[in-house]
Amino acid sequence: MELNLVMTIVSRVRHEAMEDVIHSMKLPLALTLYAKGTATSEHLSLHGLAPTEYALVLTVADGEQTRRLMRQTKLRMFIDIPGNGIMLSVPLKSVGGGKTMAYLTDNKTVTGEKPNMNTTHELVVVILNEGCSDMVMAAARPAGATGGTVLSGKGTGARESEKFLGISLANEKDVVLIVADKQKKAAIMKAIMEKAGPGTEAAVICFSLPVTAVEGLRRIEPEDEAEEK
Repeated sequence: MELNLVMTIVSRVRHEAMEDVIHSMKLPLALTLYAKGTATSEHLSLHGLAPTEYALVLTVADGEQTRRLMRQTKLRMFIDIPGNGIMLSVPLKSVGGGKTMAYLTDNKTVTGEKPNMNTTHELVVVILNEGCSDMVMAAARPAGATGGTVLSGKGTGARESEKFLGISLANEKDVVLIVADKQKKAAIMKAIMEKAGPGTEAAVICFSLPVTAVEGLRRIEPEDEAEEK
């Protein structure tokens, strides 16, 4: 059975509306995490803006439910219009145990259906030392990243490996999520690791996940890229 982790990033004031969409489809899980945007402090100060607060709303859905959920979110929250949020699905490879599978699928019969891995986007996950997201985005933007979302966390590295190649695993951490065009993903990750990797203040760990569907991204046309150059 195709199962996806469906992630929706919306402004914090809209997270309850997103949860309502999930509940209306009787999906068993709706988990909300609070986040912030990655606009630089200089940019915000220049325009007299306050930091934007976001919510990351997570659920799990099978292939058909994912398509229905995206349709409903477009109809009710206009998620397909840039500026209203970003919605994406990441395929799940395995689930921990039969009871968990039954809970997430409402006891549906499990089949051998596999997700379509011919993706156009990937989710770049960057784990870094707290407060260094500006450094990460300063590296990522020239390589093609259009924005990111920051979550707060805490490292829990094993005691004997709290330091590995200069990376502290047990400090306060931020996690930056960047939805990237598949063709630009490698360049974005390379730039981040070169300018914010081990040995820097950010001490980044970086990896990517496939994205099988995405809504809400601004489409960059060839003439736009030509103007930027």
